[in-house]
Amino acid sequence: MAEEMANYTQKSVLAQAGTAMLAQANQRPQTILSLIQQ
Repeated sequence: MAEEMANYTQKSVLAQAGTAMLAQANQRPQTILSLIQQ
């Protein structure tokens, strides 16, 4: 049970981090493009 909770928590945190990264990328597409092109 504890292991399942740990796995769920880890996946939840990773999902939130991914969502936050996508939100920031959507706000600053020009910045992301310039980083990729360097």
